[in-house]
Amino acid sequence: MFRSLSDYNYRVWFGGALVSNVGTWMQRTAQDWIVLTILTQNDAVAVGAVMALQLGPQLLLVPWTGLVADRVDRRKLLMATQGVMGILGLALGLIVLTGAAQLWQVYIFALLLGITSAFDAPARQSFVSNLVSDKNLSNAVALNSASFNAARMIGPALAGVLIAVVGSGWVFLINAASFGAVLFSLTRMRREDLRVPKRSKGGPGQLLDGFRYVSKRPDIIIVLVVIAIIGTFGLNFQIFTSTMTTATFHLDSTAFGLLSSVLAVGSVTGALLSARRERPRLGLMFASSALFGLSCLLGALAPTYLTFALCLVLLGFAAQTLMTTANGTVQMTTAPEFRGRVMALYVAIFMGGTPIGAPIVGWVANSFGPRWAIGVAAAAGFAAAIVGLVWMVRHQHLRLTMQLHSSPHFIVSHDGDTRSLDLLETHPTATIERDRLADDLLEDEVADKR
Repeated sequence: MFRSLSDYNYRVWFGGALVSNVGTWMQRTAQDWIVLTILTQNDAVAVGAVMALQLGPQLLLVPWTGLVADRVDRRKLLMATQGVMGILGLALGLIVLTGAAQLWQVYIFALLLGITSAFDAPARQSFVSNLVSDKNLSNAVALNSASFNAARMIGPALAGVLIAVVGSGWVFLINAASFGAVLFSLTRMRREDLRVPKRSKGGPGQLLDGFRYVSKRPDIIIVLVVIAIIGTFGLNFQIFTSTMTTATFHLDSTAFGLLSSVLAVGSVTGALLSARRERPRLGLMFASSALFGLSCLLGALAPTYLTFALCLVLLGFAAQTLMTTANGTVQMTTAPEFRGRVMALYVAIFMGGTPIGAPIVGWVANSFGPRWAIGVAAAAGFAAAIVGLVWMVRHQHLRLTMQLHSSPHFIVSHDGDTRSLDLLETHPTATIERDRLADDLLEDEVADKR
């Protein structure tokens, strides 16, 4: 599960990123809280607008951010972007501490942070391949997700307490200081051990080369479609948890922070289980989409704060399994010279859909209530699962039938390869085969491409 930590450079990066991620989640919690309760009167649309400004540049700048990640030294690029984000956090914290903060100022800082993050995200995602061997790449991607979500457990809960005790301004300052950890880790790496990726060729057309590459990869396209649906209308957790806390359950900032931490419990579990798998599987991504929809539906119907929190554990598990599988699939099957551009496109679709979805979901929460907003996320999960199932049938030629006479069994067929699985067989080997057969068949085409 933790085999990637045997690499010194990844171990150093992992520690610095964990500290920085805790600070990032603290700032997100404080930012949403001051927008919702201090700068507005529980206006979910304003929270959605901040999210849109912070994530929109990732969509608009994708042709350039991915190319930069493929053409320059990613370690130096990350030192620049992480430093700028630390300065932005420091400036916003000082404004909040002086009591001069206004909503439009938060909007400007969110936009500046979004522009910087647009260059940071593809470099950070693809930088993992510079730190570990190909056989450990999937594990490293999963551990990155575990780190990110472990920080989600710690950061929001700590922020909720600090907001109540010392105020939001200090939370922003702590986040600014946390960037020092990742900057320190980047300076302590053994540069001779860094894997140098094959650089993309310069010249005309290089901005579009990444799009051309993806257009010839239907397996990557379906991942991007699923991520677009879920990312746009499903991954608006800040809106869901903040509005359910204030408008539905009438609780304070501590309760809001705890919900984010509870969500992260499921997320860490999903990430660690993903780290155990040798390679990601598309079938698991589609199943996770369905589970995401179901958990959102249960959350929308939850009668109490406690039951809603329990639903968030399942939601975090489903969302993280989906995201880790999608990320690992794209990274492991993309040619190294295109990895930065493809990951920029992935991040742009994954995060860039929020500027479209967050204001819509916020409007639904304001107009019809938070439960209906979560219902939109449930519909997105089910829609993504249906799209994935249709793709498997049409492009992977998957057929699944069940015969109940005499000995019940499934018949799975894929490109002329047909196998029968006895449903009553209890031998351990048969049980493992029953669980893995369909996914193995689905991965044949991807393995051929690699």
